Amino acid sequence: MKHRYLGNSGLKVSEICFGNWLTHGSQVENETAAKCVRTALDVGITSFDTADVYANTVAEQVLGKALKNERRESIEIFTKVYWPTGPKGPNDCGLSRKHIMESINGSLKRLKTDYVDLYQAHRYDHDTPLEETMQAFADVVHSGKALYIGVSEWDAAQIRTAHDLARSLGFQLVSNQPQYSMLWRVIEEWVVPTSVELGISQICWSPVAQGVLSGKYLPGRPAPEGSRATDALGGANTIKRHLNDEVLTAVQRLAPIAEELDLTMAQLAVAWVLQNPNVAAAIIGASKPKQIVENAAASGVVLPGDVLARIDTVLGEVVVRNPMLTAQNSPKARPC
Repeated sequence: MKHRYLGNSGLKVSEICFGNWLTHGSQVENETAAKCVRTALDVGITSFDTADVYANTVAEQVLGKALKNERRESIEIFTKVYWPTGPKGPNDCGLSRKHIMESINGSLKRLKTDYVDLYQAHRYDHDTPLEETMQAFADVVHSGKALYIGVSEWDAAQIRTAHDLARSLGFQLVSNQPQYSMLWRVIEEWVVPTSVELGISQICWSPVAQGVLSGKYLPGRPAPEGSRATDALGGANTIKRHLNDEVLTAVQRLAPIAEELDLTMAQLAVAWVLQNPNVAAAIIGASKPKQIVENAAASGVVLPGDVLARIDTVLGEVVVRNPMLTAQNSPKARPC
């Protein structure tokens, strides 16, 4: 397992990060979830990503229990704040000082740790002054409850303003967590260049496009039983944008490329994300330990330039590149 520096910080994270969105506390039984964490550790993954909103705080509990006996100094734990938790009262979401301070305390308790390595703003809060949010994050860092601060799905202008405020308040903004894959490249035009300039890394979610790039979804065929596309708990909604015959036909044209490289299609997808030098880590999820073993093998894979060009050619117009879509990911009003 290779490791990369997170932004301009001295923190190294594993190229493959294990995330438990849509799995722990919902799709996957706790015993299986613990086996997945154990497998992640066995293949060299040291970075683990979660959020308080996942399974309404249960995912953090499951991860905390699974990591309880690990040497804390040897792992990196990431979590997030923004989306509604608890009974979803008026202050149970957003990036107000009140919600951030209460949320970090709750997350630490559930994760069974004194600090998290990375605390991330899960979306941009249009209803809270950014100065208030960044001051609260500064206090979280200065109190030792988080070592670094990141954001998720913020646009380039938001990242730049937050970066400048962080510096003035004595801490670093080191990362952004966007969706990024062969099929979804909206960060490339604006977010990545701004991040490179400011010393901020990407920690990318959905590198396999919710499983579409694994090749298991076939054009003109129903989704496989038990797949994310059949998950009524939320998985089906996240994958549906890719489930059309044009996209699925293009994805099947990646199979010969993966075969020539002796990679699975999922490994090719994860490796593709890691070719971007601004990417510190690709987040993989799993409902079975064997999926972790497979995807972790993408670490260290180098894709030649001609292979990257072939991938662009076979995917053609199905790739989504519109940089304006990043700004649409944060609700214009608080979701609680």
